[in-house]
Amino acid sequence: MAGFRYGVVGAGRQGVATAYDMLRLGDGAGVLLADVNAEVAQQAAARINRLIGREAATWAQVDAGNVDALAAALDGLDVFLCGTPFGFIPTATEAAVRARVSMVDYGGHTPTVLQQLERDAEAKAAGIAVVPDCGMGPGMNNTLGAYAVELLEQAGLTPRDVYLWDGGIPQNPTPPWNYQCAFNINGLTNEYYGQVAVLREGRLTMIGAFEELETLVFEGVGELEAFITTGGTSTAPYTFEGRLRTYQNKTCRWPGHFAQFKAFQQLGLFELEPIEVKGQRVVPRDVFHALLEPQISAPVIKDVCVMRAKGVGVDADGRERAVIIDLVDYYDEVTGFTAMERITGWHAGIMAEFIARGVVPPGVWPMERAVPAGVFMEKVRERGFNVSVRWE
Repeated sequence: MAGFRYGVVGAGRQGVATAYDMLRLGDGAGVLLADVNAEVAQQAAARINRLIGREAATWAQVDAGNVDALAAALDGLDVFLCGTPFGFIPTATEAAVRARVSMVDYGGHTPTVLQQLERDAEAKAAGIAVVPDCGMGPGMNNTLGAYAVELLEQAGLTPRDVYLWDGGIPQNPTPPWNYQCAFNINGLTNEYYGQVAVLREGRLTMIGAFEELETLVFEGVGELEAFITTGGTSTAPYTFEGRLRTYQNKTCRWPGHFAQFKAFQQLGLFELEPIEVKGQRVVPRDVFHALLEPQISAPVIKDVCVMRAKGVGVDADGRERAVIIDLVDYYDEVTGFTAMERITGWHAGIMAEFIARGVVPPGVWPMERAVPAGVFMEKVRERGFNVSVRWE
């Protein structure tokens, strides 16, 4: 049958959701599920074929850290997702250029994205498009932010400020953590470590994780706390510098999470430099992962994901108006996909589809500039996401 040839490198939770979306709504003729763990790749392909109802997914064992092997595995594909932890993204980008295959990734580490953008000329020469930082946050959050800017402009307003909130939390929180991790735990601690670029008074400003705690309410969910984490804004502050006064993103959690995990941060448990413990060199973050992951993992995670973008603009008389965009999604009982998998995986799937259809020209593109946000949101709604827009 006609259609595009897709690939997913890293056949974990979100990667399977992206593969599903590529086949279901991305006009995919087939998708290759590649993982360093052969059993994971094989099981992922089998699950996709069951959900789709046809033998469209194949699998391969591939080490994402081996650029030659990865480039060989990508040969003949139109677009692939790098769904691995961010440390493998530079290798995947090199493999994409060598194989002349377009690429999206889940990113989450802005310095890596800035390095990818420096390969724009190489991507153009190879005739491929590369769009980093797709997913939920970064990803859908910045799509909602760009959409807020577009809506303000369409209303004849001058955009001034964009505030974003997003988070994935269990529907029924269980003490003492009141949290379950629906993605690789490396992604969690990565969000809680380092600094993130935001716009304040129109200037790029770096802010550390676990700052500026506030509370907010989502209808049907309840009161949540929100605070600055890293990676979520990605390249958007750079894109909107000179156009906006404020651009920021905060992560939402059930009340109490901030105090718990800020204490872990202050204790040094997120650090990557080895320390000596009874004559042994250990990495604090490795110890933290080993202890915490079993506590916040579960075979089935029934979650809810909340996202909000608030855009503030002014009219010709200097009067402010705000547009508020909410997206709330829940675990899907039919497919077994978590809300986190749906939003993260399908956002990347939508971008891969746009690339496959030639909507995104060759080059390395900041996610928020690759496709107009309003056009992207048409695909979001096509996938059944509940998106509300209101004005204040």
